[in-house]
Amino acid sequence: MQPESPTLNLARELIARRSLTPDDAGCCAVIGARLEKLGFRLEWLDQEGVTNLWAIFGDSGPLAVLAGHTDVVPTGPLERWSSDPFLPQIRDGVLYGRGAADMKSGLAAMVCATERLLARGPLKGRLAFLVTSDEEGMARHGTKYVAEVLRGRGIRPEYAIVGEASSNAQLGDRIVVGRRGSLGCNLRVFGKQGHVAYPHKADNPIHRLAPALAELVATEWDRGNVHFPPTSFQISNVHGGTGANNVIPGEVEVVFNFRYCTESTAEGLKARVHAVLDRHLPRYEADWWHTGEPFLTRQGKLIEAAQAAIGEITGLRAEQFTGGGTSDARFIAPLGTEVVEIGPINDSIHKVDEHVNVADLDRLSLIYENTLVRLLR
Repeated sequence: MQPESPTLNLARELIARRSLTPDDAGCCAVIGARLEKLGFRLEWLDQEGVTNLWAIFGDSGPLAVLAGHTDVVPTGPLERWSSDPFLPQIRDGVLYGRGAADMKSGLAAMVCATERLLARGPLKGRLAFLVTSDEEGMARHGTKYVAEVLRGRGIRPEYAIVGEASSNAQLGDRIVVGRRGSLGCNLRVFGKQGHVAYPHKADNPIHRLAPALAELVATEWDRGNVHFPPTSFQISNVHGGTGANNVIPGEVEVVFNFRYCTESTAEGLKARVHAVLDRHLPRYEADWWHTGEPFLTRQGKLIEAAQAAIGEITGLRAEQFTGGGTSDARFIAPLGTEVVEIGPINDSIHKVDEHVNVADLDRLSLIYENTLVRLLR
């Protein structure tokens, strides 16, 4: 009979809590109680209904942070799940439940790795946890807020490991060392409503917008670099018209997004877009939002420690990856921190029947422990 796995048990306890973003549902209290027993000093930096736990162990030396989020995305139609998403189930060596991969298994593995690490003896440095319930939603009052608090206190972690699901086909085959920035815009183009039979008495904003969009879509924003692909421009929504087939609309709305690399800046992209719009559109409004700068952790002590730990536990040489969406790493990196994301296979994240391989849980915890040994011992 297999011995009980503390990592599996804690992962199941966290999954059973219905922490739909931004509700923590008591997950941080569970984690905090485990850390407090180890001698961590707990601080609750809650903001605007978001639960934020900052817990630190040690008084001097290099600071390594283990970071993650307790909130999960909605389940979608429950009838499509093979079992209740908040009653974790194990079937054929696989743990099912919302948050199993994204990212309650990562948090459980971090806590259990820390328990074993501290049982080995003193650290040559400090260890902290930064856990939030605001990552899957607006991400305004979670890690972003805590990072601002840390900056104000002059706290600059040397290293941070974010427990996002980073692996591709096998545990440890990939670590995330950077992310592209994200810049979006809600664009409203104004014309003059009228009858389609009398176009000279109207001004069709869709017709005016079409060549502007064509130019934006065809633009090469940059060529990327050795670490990142070229910046991409994508239109996600277009809405115009009254619903009638004989009315020229008075306005049209478009939503578009840049995922941009370190070869471009948000301000530079905005300026180039406005130059195009100004050439084509007499009247428009552009409401921009910016959810994160691109960042890149270059080869250094953290990446070397992570790759060595993964190699020792799995036998794999982890690929350094900068693709995918955004994560809370974007808020930690600007502190001057080396940041990597290490976690389980990400194939099922945000999907129905989200899951993680049970065998990967203890191996992931060993990867975290091994990495921290190399950094803090």
